[in-house]
Amino acid sequence: MSRIEGAALRLDAAGTELEEIEIQLLLEGIHLSYGYDFREYALNPIRRGIFAAMAREHVSTVSAYQDRVLHDAGCMQRFLGAVGVNVTGMFRDPDVMRAVREEVAPLLRTYPSSRIWVAGCATGEEVYGLAVVLEEEGVLDRCSIYATDLNEDMLAVARLGSYPLDRVLRYEEGYRMSGGRATLADHYTVAARSARFDRRLQSTVTWARHNLVTDGSFNDFHLIVCANVLIYFRRSLQARAHRLLYDSLIRGGYLALGKRESLVDCPDSEHYEQVLEGVNLFRKMRW
Repeated sequence: MSRIEGAALRLDAAGTELEEIEIQLLLEGIHLSYGYDFREYALNPIRRGIFAAMAREHVSTVSAYQDRVLHDAGCMQRFLGAVGVNVTGMFRDPDVMRAVREEVAPLLRTYPSSRIWVAGCATGEEVYGLAVVLEEEGVLDRCSIYATDLNEDMLAVARLGSYPLDRVLRYEEGYRMSGGRATLADHYTVAARSARFDRRLQSTVTWARHNLVTDGSFNDFHLIVCANVLIYFRRSLQARAHRLLYDSLIRGGYLALGKRESLVDCPDSEHYEQVLEGVNLFRKMRW
């Protein structure tokens, strides 16, 4: 390798290191100015989100973007839309929803009332899918569902319960695989090119802002669904979030995770048992 090639490699490495420093400074500034803590998010996902946000703002450097975010609350709100966990859908893991039908719903029938938390609900499709399952199993009317996200713009979409019809039609297969009793279309009405889910599904849902990173437990739940959120966190933050989820479950309560998530970084993993092999649904067995 020539000296010029070696110098180029060193410059490239320095640029990467400088970029990481700029990103950490940006996240520190956001934490101090707005209270949102992204400092322990996994680097690659947060980096992709930052650069996507920068492109929308037509800003070429992280430092310039930091200046804009810290002085423009509207820019900060757009940042949340870019880096938050906004990817969601109905019946993304039909095996988990089937297990909720077959394992969780029978237990919920034994309680006069039950509390359910969907953490990181984004635009709400997962919440409506869960509500469909609970209604078909005859327990929705005795459940209080708390659907939370850190992004108010996402929650505004979720509250409407209206989604592009072509997208909702693609959920039909997952609904069937989850043990659906009829057709997903029984649960929404069509207007133009949108599908609006029935208001009865939302009658027991409370939509609220909550940050898994900085906020604490706010109730004791019989079921918590936190799917495809923890994968965006570094291991130390995953452990902290797991402790919050564990502390928020009643004894005998259930925790549903995403396909790519596990209890590896859960400090209380020995207090859970997996309900079904190969399905990311776990039951808290002791305090």
